[in-house]
Amino acid sequence: MVDPTSDLEEDIDEESAPRCDSCGAPVLGFGRRTVTWVLDDRVEHRHFCDEDCRAEWTEERPGRD
Repeated sequence: MVDPTSDLEEDIDEESAPRCDSCGAPVLGFGRRTVTWVLDDRVEHRHFCDEDCRAEWTEERPGRD
């Protein structure tokens, strides 16, 4: 799988792409957003297909005050 968050914008097919945590669509292209944080020495992340889906995400990052 090609890294979908790569700045290289390499081709990635829809089956290999991560899914949007708001709407479930494949996360592809320039509009995608990723929220990343560290919890208990692990990197956690959520993918979104665009800024609107990111804004709709209501789950808070665990461990965030």
